Amino acid sequence: MTGISRNYIAGRWVSGADEIENRNPSDLSDLVGVYAQADAAQLDEALAAARAAQGEWAHAGLERKQAALMAIGSELMARADELGQLLSREEGKPLAEGRGEVWRAGQFFTYYAHEALRQLGENADSVRDGIEVDIRREPVGVVAVISPWNFPVATASWKIAPALAFGNAVVWKPANLTPASAHALTEIIARQDLPAGLFNLVMGPGRAVGQRLVESRAIDAISFTGSVPVGRGIAAVAAPNFTRLQMEMGSKNALAVMEDADLDLAVTTALGGAFGGTGQKCTASSRLIVHDKVHDAFAEKLVAGARALKVGHALAEGTQMGPVVSAEQLAENLRYVELGRAEGAELACGGERLTLEHDGHYMSPGVFLNTKNTMQINREEMFAPLAAVIRVGSYDEALAAVNDTEFGLTSGIVTRDLARATHFRRNARTGVVTVNLPTAGTDYHVPFGGRGQSSYGPREQGTHAREFYTTVKTAYIAAGAPA
Repeated sequence: MTGISRNYIAGRWVSGADEIENRNPSDLSDLVGVYAQADAAQLDEALAAARAAQGEWAHAGLERKQAALMAIGSELMARADELGQLLSREEGKPLAEGRGEVWRAGQFFTYYAHEALRQLGENADSVRDGIEVDIRREPVGVVAVISPWNFPVATASWKIAPALAFGNAVVWKPANLTPASAHALTEIIARQDLPAGLFNLVMGPGRAVGQRLVESRAIDAISFTGSVPVGRGIAAVAAPNFTRLQMEMGSKNALAVMEDADLDLAVTTALGGAFGGTGQKCTASSRLIVHDKVHDAFAEKLVAGARALKVGHALAEGTQMGPVVSAEQLAENLRYVELGRAEGAELACGGERLTLEHDGHYMSPGVFLNTKNTMQINREEMFAPLAAVIRVGSYDEALAAVNDTEFGLTSGIVTRDLARATHFRRNARTGVVTVNLPTAGTDYHVPFGGRGQSSYGPREQGTHAREFYTTVKTAYIAAGAPA
């Protein structure tokens, strides 16, 4: 890639006040590109342009909205191989996962293209004679989208697509670790029939651009995915402005393996949930709660499976786990390895920095045994290819351990017992529950979100997204006076 990739503000590609380099975490000698960084004045221009364009878009015909979103989604799916390679190159997830993410992003846009046509209101009779009631939804206004680096296209898409479908303007601040994917998605959006300024890409540091964005009174709503501390900070500065909030934050997801489980299925489920995406998923299974009767057999198979995972360059054939996204993240992961050991956990395998053919941020998948749910490695989100096994003596103890967390995003159980699975589904205090499936992996047409410190505000995805991106208006209509 040559030149500097610019921001997209008020319908124009503009240079920034500064630039950053973006390097491939699989091979640090590979420069993905150089990306512009916006300043405060450019952010303010984006906010003003979004406000001006939103009124036009709110009143645009439904088919115009539908056509734009369908075109975005169709192009993403058609270019999944190309853009998936770019995504994997800059983020580090294996190529198959990068392709799959771009394809899923396309599905979000095509799904909401159809939702754009389903602008159905409600009618009711008033309790007063001669009056009818009309209830409709209207756009909330200008939406700030703040998206993370671990799913740089998919997470952004499941926020941007419904925002546009329901008539809003968007100011998007992506993570600085993955600007190439953000720029590529913006190029596709910029080619559509949208009012100038309706969609804006503002790349820049969180401490400057991001902070000013969430503090702005020009923003009507903020959709954020990131850490709990950052989420708390956003809530603190947005509350005085009464800005609508939707926040997906931390997690500490658990997979419970019962004594009647198919062990091969349980191990496959745990490996995929814990180490897919290098463990850098908010839905990753970092706590594996295993019944005493199968604990030893499960642990032996799990450790063997973790050791067998092929760690390598994200674009290399056969790679099952790519590098960690950055040097800072790798250092944090290794800190948790040492913390687990200091707490008395047994590191059965992995958890080491790897030196491979290319200079990158490589780490072997690690499994802790003999852990307690009270340990820090089982209380804090590590966002690492690390899983901790917790031994329990009964289903009731397993369920209690699953729920013993400040978070509540996803949880899962592996069992052959239908009654137990049903009890778990109804009593696990998480927003998403899986049965005989990894905790990671969700559909785009149903709600997604958690409880506790995992989520705040209305659910994302599916028809439930309407709750956040629209506001309700109730109209009372009296019949005219008789002639």
